[in-house]
Amino acid sequence: MNDLAPLLTPEGRALLDEVRDTDPAQELAVATRLRREHPAELVSAALGQARLRQRAAAKFGAEDAGRMFFTPNGVEQSTRASVAAYRANRMKELGVASVADLCCGIGGDAIALARAGIRVLAVDRDPPTAAAARANAEALGLAGLIEVREADVTEVDTAGYDAVFVDPARRGGRGRIFDPEAYSPPLSWAVATALGAPRAALKIAPGIPHEAVPAEAEAEWISDGGDVKEAVLWFGTGTPGAVRATLLPGPRTLLGRGLPDPRVRPVGRYLYEPDGAVIRAHLVAEVAEEVGGGLLDATIAYVAADELRPTPYASAYEITDQLPFNVKKLKALLREREVGTLTVKKRGSAVEPEELRRKVKPQGPGAATVFLTRVAGAPTMLIGAPASARP
Repeated sequence: MNDLAPLLTPEGRALLDEVRDTDPAQELAVATRLRREHPAELVSAALGQARLRQRAAAKFGAEDAGRMFFTPNGVEQSTRASVAAYRANRMKELGVASVADLCCGIGGDAIALARAGIRVLAVDRDPPTAAAARANAEALGLAGLIEVREADVTEVDTAGYDAVFVDPARRGGRGRIFDPEAYSPPLSWAVATALGAPRAALKIAPGIPHEAVPAEAEAEWISDGGDVKEAVLWFGTGTPGAVRATLLPGPRTLLGRGLPDPRVRPVGRYLYEPDGAVIRAHLVAEVAEEVGGGLLDATIAYVAADELRPTPYASAYEITDQLPFNVKKLKALLREREVGTLTVKKRGSAVEPEELRRKVKPQGPGAATVFLTRVAGAPTMLIGAPASARP
């Protein structure tokens, strides 16, 4: 769908309302019926938009998604609403009143910024994407705060804005792009633009190497519900070189203190699995200090401890058994304890969880978690269950 205009007409909007809850399995029958009264292209566009809205509900919530307009790439690449809202609130706390949102996509970040009371210039060079951003600002009653401009972001003057936000495209024709200089626009351009603004935030892939983070930037890794969503390079916050991990909902933020690597120690009564944002931010040492623990292996982000200490930055498990890696022994132990619900987690093991689950064939009313990992370099299985250590 390259043209939103027909869907913005009274006929298009009415049709969108009619097909909103269409079951994908019933699309053909619905399309056949509607084409008797509406142009075939409009029916196809409405059904396509309904599918996109259904997919977008996970990111934007059903209420907003049901009113917004999307492109396929827009659904895939847009920021989750909870993450965008967190970042917008941080901008507001920094005193930002206006933002140039470069590579705005369908407007997810612009919406969050406007809802925080910030005036936004939203720029995207793709005509259908810019049209969707404009339609979304209007649909959500935010057109007074969001100006959408179809333009090449490298040619936009941002001098009149308190901050710049850049979300470079990280997908190409062959899928995800891992080289920051292959982003569109390249990360080097985004950094240069950020350094020329009073404040700035650059959204980047969470897998960015730490050595690629500019010295002038503060680096933040963000997870939502335990899933790592993105990294952000902040400029103008007054804390260059700082590293933080932020967990949503919350937010809860762990600041790096430059601690040395944790000591390696034996398995204890408890095992802590740090949140993915903590691991990406290289802040496992901060968690280990918080819970009074150490690493099972110098290269693996599992923290062993003897006490159960509440922390929002890691999930805690009580360990009952430690075995050398042996499928037969694990199967016998699980059968003896009547474990039918088996959660398999791994770090430092080549074994796939589903493969192990098929081999041990868990059966029974019990539940357990098995960790496939290394302890002091040796392949090891740790069996346990979740402990209530998250505040």
